[in-house]
Amino acid sequence: MAHNQREIFDTVSFKCSKAATHAYSTSFSAGIRLLHKRFQDAIYGVYGFVRFADEIVDTFHEHNKPELLRKFREDTMDALEQRISLNPILNAFQKVYHSYNFNFELVDRFLISMEMDLQKKEYDRAGYEAYILGSAEVVGLMCLRVFTEGNEAQYDMLKPYAMRLGAAFQKINFLRDMKDDFNGLGRAYFPGVDFSQFNDQVKLEIENEIEADFDYAYQGIVMLPKDARLGVLIAYVYYRRLFSKIRSIPSHRIMEERVRIPNSSKYALLMSCYIKNNLNLV
Repeated sequence: MAHNQREIFDTVSFKCSKAATHAYSTSFSAGIRLLHKRFQDAIYGVYGFVRFADEIVDTFHEHNKPELLRKFREDTMDALEQRISLNPILNAFQKVYHSYNFNFELVDRFLISMEMDLQKKEYDRAGYEAYILGSAEVVGLMCLRVFTEGNEAQYDMLKPYAMRLGAAFQKINFLRDMKDDFNGLGRAYFPGVDFSQFNDQVKLEIENEIEADFDYAYQGIVMLPKDARLGVLIAYVYYRRLFSKIRSIPSHRIMEERVRIPNSSKYALLMSCYIKNNLNLV
């Protein structure tokens, strides 16, 4: 009976992570639904964990953010050690962590980057790369751990591609959110850039860096296990479309608005990816 009750609690925990994903990101929710069902709860568990940490540093301005993040780290450590947490988001994450044999360094590096958001406002190249490693690349590696299901050789082969894909996504987020990050939170992620003088040439240099990340990462997507490929592909295609939209507008508009993809276009992208994947046109 006790065993069944624990299964109920874990099920409720994953439902909370799923609800958080749906509430915060229609794009990632769509991608997760295109993964094989056996992967979905695990990726919801990862997303819920990283989303809640990100909310602490980006949203809860009326609260003591350093204290909230310190407590979140402490609660995460307890969840991983005890293999349970009464915080359902952390309980789901610890279940994924142990089921797929995550390296603790992935979790630690992620939390370090979240702590950097509370401490740093400008970055040099080394700090920029360290931040992206923790905030995006290790999240890609957590997902890859799930997709490769204990196949260490496959994980090692795909690891650099997953990291570059995460980096591309994060750099696009930086461009998309530049107005809010710089004007609202006082953050300037891109190294050596004077955002008060942000211009088309600087924007082009950043875009060329992202293009190189995308070109490299795509080689890994086509090598992913089939049951994971479609979900990752839709995220890739969505971000490429967002990137194309960002590239098409002048630099001054980046500082004035947040570029978005309408939901109708997202659904069209989803159907296109579904057809191409089924026809092995990826």
